[in-house]
Parts: sequence; C-alpha cells; structure tokens
Amino acid sequence: MLARQRQAAILERVRATGGVRVSELAAEFGVSDMTIRRDLDALDAQGLLAKVHGGATVADTSAADEPGFDAKSVRQPAEKGLIATHAARLVRPGAAVALSAGTTTAALARRLVDVPGLTVVTNSLPVAEVFHTGGRSDQSVILTGGVRTPSDALVGPLAVAAIRSLHLDVLFLGVHGISERAGYTTPNLMEAETNQALMASADRLVVLADHTKWGLVGLCSIGELGCADVVVVDDRLPEEGRRVLGERVTELIVVERATGNRAAATEGTPA
Repeated sequence: MLARQRQAAILERVRATGGVRVSELAAEFGVSDMTIRRDLDALDAQGLLAKVHGGATVADTSAADEPGFDAKSVRQPAEKGLIATHAARLVRPGAAVALSAGTTTAALARRLVDVPGLTVVTNSLPVAEVFHTGGRSDQSVILTGGVRTPSDALVGPLAVAAIRSLHLDVLFLGVHGISERAGYTTPNLMEAETNQALMASADRLVVLADHTKWGLVGLCSIGELGCADVVVVDDRLPEEGRRVLGERVTELIVVERATGNRAAATEGTPA
C-alpha cells in the first residue's frame, strides 16, 4: 500500500471512530510505529486530524465540536493519570462525591474504587461502569439518568432534577476548555446546565484539566474561573494560565509529570 493510500485509510478510520492508536494501526497495516507516526504527522500538518500522545483524533474545528469519549481518551493519558492520582488524595473515606463526565474524571474513578464508604454521584456512564465492575461493596453509586451525549454524559431535565435533590461534599469537574474570558466551558448546552446543577449541590468544586484545555473555548460557559475552590493541572500549563488561575481560584495545584508530585500550589482569594 502506498503512503497516500494508507493515509487516506487512516483518515477514514479517524472520521468513523473519532480516534485511533499508533500500535493498532501499525499492526493493521503491517508497518512500523514510526511509519504510522509519519503518516499522522502529515495528516496533522494538513489540519485533517489532531495528533495526540499515542495516536490521533478528529481535528477540533469549532466551539460546538464534541469529541466522543474514546477519541478523548487517547489525548494526554499520562497527564490525566497524574492529575487523577493527585485529586484522589483530596477524597476522604465516607464522603459524598460527584464526578462529572470526562476522561480525566474516569481516570479519577479508577483511583477511588478502593476508598471505603464513598457515595458517588455521576452523570457519566464510563465512571459508573468503573465502580460497577471494580468498586467496594460499601460504596454507593448514583447514576443521574438523562439524555446521552457523544461524550457518554447523561444530561437534560431528568439529570438536573435528580442532582438538585442531593447534597454533596465535593464535585470533581472535567471541562472541555478554560479561558480567562469564558471561564470553564463545554461544547454541549445541556451538559453545561447539568454541570451547573452539580456545582450548586456541592460544598466544594475541584476542576481537573490537563494543559491542553487552557485557551480552548467551548460553546457554553459552565462558570467563571473563580467559582472553583481547587484546580488541578499538569506542569505544561502555560505561564499565562498559571498566572490567571493563580489569581482567580482559591488553590491552584500543578503536578509535575516527571515525579507525580505537586510542583506548585498557589493559594489566594478568588477574584
């Protein structure tokens, strides 16, 4: 197969499934990982897809684009894992915690399955599945119900009505984008409303976001930067992002990729 034919087949696969992995493509086409990476580089340079760690996803083209869960799961997996590991340390046994939809919150779920006595509220099908298959018998999981989005979130009036009757200790919120102007955003209008209901029911808000979320603006704002009590990010967050978030949120936690330790913590008063 010629390189051009192989790249066309890769692009078709990305558009059909939302995301691909280098290892899977190499095995399928009988070529080396390096060859596939060169193919992805060429397609990325043309703006036809977005190359990510270990694979590629559909290129984001507008504020309303909403990648599927599988497509997002191949983006920055190492950073998301470190953020989730640190966030898990903020959870005490017996707490009532909410996890919004998202791949970083799903990573957090995998680190909470051994915490005793948790009550977990979520509008995420993947998060609920993590606790269903690997959780403890003394944990309770409440799945909100609602209309399913491309990112496997449950949203809409049913979800909002269920959430409004609850009182939660902490919400761990995954977001599509963060910007100084728009705050925390999502490409889905109903998901924004559902996340706002989760925020209103929680005593504390912890936002989980890798560095690629900075400067990205989705269609709908969830809340201003200052509504978060804690933001946990990786150390590739640009200096501008560190400065702005450090000024706006109560605590900014930057986790080092090399060690997994907290690299910096900025405490202040929300603007």
